[in-house]
Amino acid sequence: MYGFVPSAGAVLADWGADVIKVEHAVTGDPQRGLRRVGPFVVEGEPNPNVEHANRGKRSIGIDMSVAAGRELILQLAEGADVFLTSFLPQARVKFGIDVDDIRAVNPDIVYARGSALGPRGGEADRGGYDMTAFWCRGGIAATLTPPGMDGIVAPPGPAFGDTISGTNLAGGIAAALLQRERTGATSVVDVSLLGSGIWALGHTVALSAQQQQPMVAPAPGAHGAPTNPLSGLYATADGRYLSLVMLQPAKFWAEVCRHLDRPELAEDARFADAASIAENTAAAVAVLRAVIAERTLAEWSERLATLSGPWAPVQDSLQLLTDGQVRANEYVVAAGELELAASPVQFDATAPQLQPGPEFAAQTEEILLELGLDWDRITALKIAGAVA
Repeated sequence: MYGFVPSAGAVLADWGADVIKVEHAVTGDPQRGLRRVGPFVVEGEPNPNVEHANRGKRSIGIDMSVAAGRELILQLAEGADVFLTSFLPQARVKFGIDVDDIRAVNPDIVYARGSALGPRGGEADRGGYDMTAFWCRGGIAATLTPPGMDGIVAPPGPAFGDTISGTNLAGGIAAALLQRERTGATSVVDVSLLGSGIWALGHTVALSAQQQQPMVAPAPGAHGAPTNPLSGLYATADGRYLSLVMLQPAKFWAEVCRHLDRPELAEDARFADAASIAENTAAAVAVLRAVIAERTLAEWSERLATLSGPWAPVQDSLQLLTDGQVRANEYVVAAGELELAASPVQFDATAPQLQPGPEFAAQTEEILLELGLDWDRITALKIAGAVA
């Protein structure tokens, strides 16, 4: 349900897997009812809140609270390579879908679990969302929030930590499948939102552990690097921003000056070498701010196209859709009526071919027939409410 574990299935579907989404026979995935996110209101179908994490799957509606429903789950697991769940430990036991239950019918299956806080420790039974476990508890929110700000910096959008964690889980599943092929040994794969958040912050965590102090966010509007004018943000004439990240300023200084139409700065003694650039960073930043503020982002993007040092325009979630490099690499692709972000791994420089997400329980009959059930049995299950 929701974003985390379903997005792992979406990645696997992108990679060619046949993924069956098991939903409650009456209510379905609660995310199907999510229609308002911040300023966005979705009416009708398709619903992007569902499609992102569920593209390419088939959907079957099963009520696991009844014996006939649990039996169908075991039948599905019997012929599967992977069983993927986000249910809490007590729910897995209650519904008879814990590791031992599934392995009883398929000893070779890869059992994959997504959790909020990990499979061990006193809080392993607690649920959570990416806002709680990934963003807040994983250190990201506090690290991004400048001192003195009321509240905390919010995530950039829905399912941010969910999607990152789901990709981690898909990678773990792929590794477990390879291990099974090579050695015959099968695995229980665990990924948590908390662990993924800490991993995403890993470089900072290493520094904090070694230095015994937290990373502190800079004040809004501060230049990025205190000793490097070529690593920071610069405003353009139209209120947009350029991000420069040239970690060897002496190597790129003269070239940047030429691209900015200020070649005389390359001969300025204040910026003659790495040491002098570091000492005079404030002066260099002031000059660069004034020069870059004279032209629009579009103008700078054209002028800087041949600059060898790394730079980028700062883009929002709508602006990136018209980015030529995004389109050239098919990082956003069509899935039915919608455009969706492609999962980030490509094989042989080819983008995945996305299929839209399934309607609720749309393939129930199809999947039951594949399991060998006849129409009389399917009809009886529907009448009993075991399937949708």
